[in-house]
Amino acid sequence: MNIIVRKPTAEEIATMQAQPTWGCGVSKFDWSYDSEETALIIEGEVTVTFDGGSVFIQTGDLAVFPKGMSCVWDVTKPINKHYLFR
Repeated sequence: MNIIVRKPTAEEIATMQAQPTWGCGVSKFDWSYDSEETALIIEGEVTVTFDGGSVFIQTGDLAVFPKGMSCVWDVTKPINKHYLFR
């Protein structure tokens, strides 16, 4: 299971901007995904560590987290994101 991180298209940005937001301050916590999540990072930085590696995600990135993944979020700059579960 891998996290996909890339720069979003204009269409993806428009779609994600209509979605709810979530944010948190600098922190470190465990997280598990019951369904696939797509997130557009509005601001902040986080390193997400999972079985098999880690990824750095920052402002402007689009990230897709697979269903069934367990990971650790290490938020190094307060984060705010639009999110969509599927």
